[in-house]
Amino acid sequence: MKASRNWSWPFSIIILLAIPLLFRDNNYYLHIFVLVAINIILTASLRAIASVGQISMGAMAFAGIGAYTSAILMKKMAFPFFVAFPLAGVASMIAAAVIAYPFVRVTGIYFTMLTLFLGEVIRLIITEWTSMTGGSSGMLKIPSIGSFSLSGINVDFIHLVPYCYLVFILMALSLLFLYRIDRTQIGTTLEAIEKDEKVAESVGINVIRFKVLIFCIGSFFMGLAGSLYAHHLRVLNPNSFGLFPSIYIMIYMVVGGRKRFSGSIIGALVLTLIPELSRTLKEYQPYVFAAVLFLVLFLLRQGLVDLVERIETRIAKGRERRIEHA
Repeated sequence: MKASRNWSWPFSIIILLAIPLLFRDNNYYLHIFVLVAINIILTASLRAIASVGQISMGAMAFAGIGAYTSAILMKKMAFPFFVAFPLAGVASMIAAAVIAYPFVRVTGIYFTMLTLFLGEVIRLIITEWTSMTGGSSGMLKIPSIGSFSLSGINVDFIHLVPYCYLVFILMALSLLFLYRIDRTQIGTTLEAIEKDEKVAESVGINVIRFKVLIFCIGSFFMGLAGSLYAHHLRVLNPNSFGLFPSIYIMIYMVVGGRKRFSGSIIGALVLTLIPELSRTLKEYQPYVFAAVLFLVLFLLRQGLVDLVERIETRIAKGRERRIEHA
């Protein structure tokens, strides 16, 4: 099993490099893979916030802040993308920092309800701030990333192939950062807080500070995902950042498996591809997601990542048997 995991990262990199070339003549599939990458960033960010045992229902609200910040900076203030993009994450992080201290002091269902209400408040602000966001009519004609020159090589990101590579690179960097947090002392501390806050406090851990920290970090990456979403579709509507999209991100996390970092990737990948690749399923997306969620909760308590581990275990046992009989 350990060897198979060691091979998973190089294999994933090869797949990411191959996808834009294999589907370069099919913009629809490239569009789907861009959405997959954005959803993976959102799900991994939500998992980071949930690592202290608090489930946020406001994921898409912070993505919305990032999306509109990036779109406004480029459309109305003529900022270049590579300035607007990090500022989108910063705007979401600042919004998270403002409300973090009162929010993280409550736990469980109360925290979830607060973030749910927060998401609706942010959506309403976007809807009512017509002069800046376009209101319920949406923001149209959002600028594309444009072109980028390096050492005489010009890359035009208005085409989906280079844009797909850019999104994959930014997704990989985001996942690497979140993964490193998961594997450092901070990750160990967050795990201790999730298991028992009282015990964590008794050994000198500042529980509130770490909750605020991870809430802001997760929100930062949600803002970055929102920016990528805005400049991919080039149209924004407040309803894209409402309650149901936030529920879908939570389902990606639960179905994939919250306890393992790879669970967020698997959940977002599978549940984005299933409805997008079948128009029939797209019409019944809420029902499909509900069915998948119930099946996973009853059959795979640790999520789809548990299924992957079971397959790896069976393959390893089969290999051992063949060696014994040889």
